[in-house]
Parts: sequence; C-alpha cells; structure tokens
Amino acid sequence: MDFFENLIAERLGGKSFGKSTEIYKFQKIKMAKAEATKKYPDIPIIDMGVGEPDIPADASVVQTLGEEAGKPENRWYADNGIREFQESAAAYMDKVYGVSNLDPQKQIVHGIGSKPVLALLPICLINPGDITLSTSPGYGVTGTYTRYLGGSVHQLPLLKENSFLPDLDSIPADVLAKAKILYINYPNNPTGQVATKEFFEKVVTFAKANNIAVIHDAAYAAVTFDGYKPLSFLSVDGATDVGIEVHSLSKAFNMTGWRMAFVAGDPKIVSAYATVKDNTDSGQFRAIQLAGIKALNSLKITDETCEKYSRRFDLLIGALNELGFDAEKPKGTFYGYVKAPKGAAGGITFKNAEEASTHLIKEALISTVPWDDAGAFLRFSVTFNAAGYDQEKAVIEELKTRLAKLQLSF
Repeated sequence: MDFFENLIAERLGGKSFGKSTEIYKFQKIKMAKAEATKKYPDIPIIDMGVGEPDIPADASVVQTLGEEAGKPENRWYADNGIREFQESAAAYMDKVYGVSNLDPQKQIVHGIGSKPVLALLPICLINPGDITLSTSPGYGVTGTYTRYLGGSVHQLPLLKENSFLPDLDSIPADVLAKAKILYINYPNNPTGQVATKEFFEKVVTFAKANNIAVIHDAAYAAVTFDGYKPLSFLSVDGATDVGIEVHSLSKAFNMTGWRMAFVAGDPKIVSAYATVKDNTDSGQFRAIQLAGIKALNSLKITDETCEKYSRRFDLLIGALNELGFDAEKPKGTFYGYVKAPKGAAGGITFKNAEEASTHLIKEALISTVPWDDAGAFLRFSVTFNAAGYDQEKAVIEELKTRLAKLQLSF
C-alpha cells in the first residue's frame, strides 16, 4: 500500500485520490489537439480556446520591472503590499470606474493574481455547512475552496433567456438560509455578458436582505467596447457595505503571467482577506508591484487592447453568422459565446457541446472551449495569434473555409 494512501485529506478524495479515471474537459481538449496535430502535421491549429491575451505586457511596463528588479530596496518581503500600489489602485478605481471614496490603506490589498484571491476569500467567510451561490457556467475556484472548507455550492444557471444574468429570485428559501457568499463575474467568462447598474443594485438589495457577502470577480471589468463603459460593482450605492471586488491586471494590461491583482471593498472583509493572505504568502515581488503601478497609470494600453478585440469580434461574429451560427457581439471580455451546432456532414450528430468542440478540433483543427452547464455552447476567444488587421482577417477567412467544409447543422 502506498504510504500516503491513508494520509491524503478527504477533501481531495482520501484513499480515492489519484485513482479517478475521469478526464477533465481541458485535458480532453489538449488530447484532441494533440491527435489533430499528429493527423494533420502541416496544418496549423486555429486556437480560439485560449483564455489569455495574445501579446506580452507593454514595453514601458517591462522596462519598469527591469529598472526596479535590481534595486536593493525592492528585495524585501512585500507582505500585504506596498503603499504606492494601494494608492495607485485607488486612483485607478476613481479614474476608470468613478469609485472615489476608497481608503487605500483600509479598503485595498494586493494579491498574487486574482485566482489565489478567489481561493482565499472563502477562508474568510465559509464555515462547515455554509453555501456559496455561484453562477454557472463560470470560474470555479471560490466554489472549490468552499467545498474544501466543508461547505457546498448552489449553482445559478446563466441562461440566454435571462440575458446570462443569475435569477436571484429562484433560489430556494432553505438554500438562502445557509448561503454566505454570492460569487458573480461581469463582464462574464464565458458568456461575454456585461452587467447593468440595475442588476448590481438588485445584488446589493439581495445581499442586505439575506445577509450574504458578495464577491465580484472583475477580471474583465475594463475590457469593454461599443459604447459600454467599464462598470464597477462598488460604484453602486451600498455595495461597499456588502461586498468585495477582485481586480486583475492580467486581461486589461496583458500581464497574465505577472500575477498582479488587488481587492477593494468593505474594510472588514478586506482586513479579513489581508489576515488570511498574511498567513499564506509573503506578498508579490515589489518590483512587479511597481511595474503594476506603471500599468495602472497607462490606460492607453487598455484602450488599444479593447480596440483590437472589438475589431476581431466584428470579423468573427460576421463569419460565424454567415455559417449558420446565432452569434452576437459581446460588449465585454474577449469571449464569444454561441450555441453549439447539433450535427455535421455525414449524418453526424452531437449530443452536447463537448462532442461538437471535439469534432471542430479533429476535423477542422479549430480549438474552442465547450460549455454544457446551462445549455450547449461553444466559447470562441479572439485572443488568437495574429499581428494586425490583415493577419486577423486572414485567420477568420481560414476559419470560415474550414468550418464551411464541416457542413454544420443547427
């Protein structure tokens, strides 16, 4: 018997840990891509499944990191962050979202990327038996840690007929009685939907009425276009009383691998997060925080990024609709979310989005991400590899050619 078989925690499966034969979605995608590449070695994959920016951080941000990295004063542990970053984050919230009343020292703390932040926040709030309300499909980290802590997750399906917003009125009374967290994410991954001020106002009313803390994952908050202005949950009256917002520099500033984020919100929950964080990590490298300040003060980076994604969406959505998809251009994120086809040439039928996505990879070398949580949908990302409009147009034309050969049916 393996030494650790009786030692692994039950939250990870205990004796069953490592014995599951289930293959997770993203592993299946990787396997299908490898199979397609082996079958067609001379045809490049059109990767529309990538969930990260296609270009590196701006040269000015990289230069700042280089200048700061070797300074002796930046070698120390940062713990819960440097004051300059907190002040810069507060100024950013004011400039971009009109949230002007944040105390940098009491209401803002940095994080080593938004994913660890979303993992640590349940530790601040969840006791065994508590429930996290979480949108589905969605980013599952907060829910995973809720379960680790002995809680459970109640899924709120994001349906097209409800504009991909959760139906808060549908939650059963017995679930509400145990609910401790409402996790939301707008602009939303994977649907691309944006929130309205009215929706956020309803969330505040709901949270106060049911004594539920709101965690708003704002990773894509600044990535918007076509007249939709970036909207912070904290800009709504009463939001700072009930919630915390998690911001990331990954998407708006092309800094995915830099691991730089911050939380903002109610002083008590921010302090609780800071306490857990202080007992978990020793802070992000000071030079990266200083480079983050450079990014937060360079809004042109985000403007140019949004222009690029908007341009690519105009090409992609037009192409998909020509081929029979029912596609709408989102107002935020870099994701297009469309109903999956039901079949293809040769009498092929798809039982779900996963089968459709696999067919696209294997037969057309087009990679997407399938979602079957609330209907069968495919997520197309516009972070594909292309330099400039001509290359972008060429990629979309090739996408059209490949998809047309599949003779998809809807």
